[in-house]
Amino acid sequence: MATESSQKATRLQMGRVLIIAGSDPSGGAGIQADIKTVTMLRQYAATAVTAITVQDTCGVSDVLGLEPALVAAQIKAVLNDIGADAVKTGMLHSADIVKVVISAIEDSSWAGPLVVDPVMVATSGDRLVDDEALDIIRSELLPRASLVTPNLPEACVLTGESVSSVDDMKRVADKLLSLGPKAVLLKGGHLNAAMLTDLLVTHDGTFEISSEKITTPHTHGTGCTLASACAAMLAGGMNIEEAFHAAHAFVREAILKAPELGRGHGPLGHANVRDALPW
Repeated sequence: MATESSQKATRLQMGRVLIIAGSDPSGGAGIQADIKTVTMLRQYAATAVTAITVQDTCGVSDVLGLEPALVAAQIKAVLNDIGADAVKTGMLHSADIVKVVISAIEDSSWAGPLVVDPVMVATSGDRLVDDEALDIIRSELLPRASLVTPNLPEACVLTGESVSSVDDMKRVADKLLSLGPKAVLLKGGHLNAAMLTDLLVTHDGTFEISSEKITTPHTHGTGCTLASACAAMLAGGMNIEEAFHAAHAFVREAILKAPELGRGHGPLGHANVRDALPW
């Protein structure tokens, strides 16, 4: 008899994921982490770069945003030729970029799962989005999202609430759901607790995964990786709950197998996960 994992592995198809995000030259986060994640999960990654950052495992020292028209042209080039089974957004640093991302997707008449990772602050603490962009993400991008994947600081900024417990997380996730997305994946990694909980909140119910906290500095790009893993699984044919569990397992394994590079928050071990999971 086939196991649940083998059934998922058989059912998962090669999907196409368009990643719209900023570049991280250190390879730990941003579009580089997104490509690694989607590829390791045996899906096809296409990209539209929104910004070039100068950063390493210790911090971000500069950001150069691309011209909005160029970002829009990248999106349309991919959607009108290769196409996409899921779209994932990451760093959208300015209001103009958020606006052209929305319009380029709609102009291409694309319809499918949209995973929004509302990237606001790097692991190092550096701010990556301005206030005007934040307002448009909240009012215009989130209502279009199939899934939004904030960490706790991002969720607090988006809702104006504070979080110190899992019960707080559920309350904030419900408030985020009221902003219009179809589902919210709220990450609990910033809670000060030995056991950490991630929540998936949908209009059909709430699902949670709790696991022991991994004490490590090598967490650069965990948010990018989780959101891209969700997008990859959705593109491959999983439903939202299956994608949640698969993405959580992938990120946890990638943290455990981090290559321990850099002097600060090191990157995950994306390439070391290929044979550890059934997807």
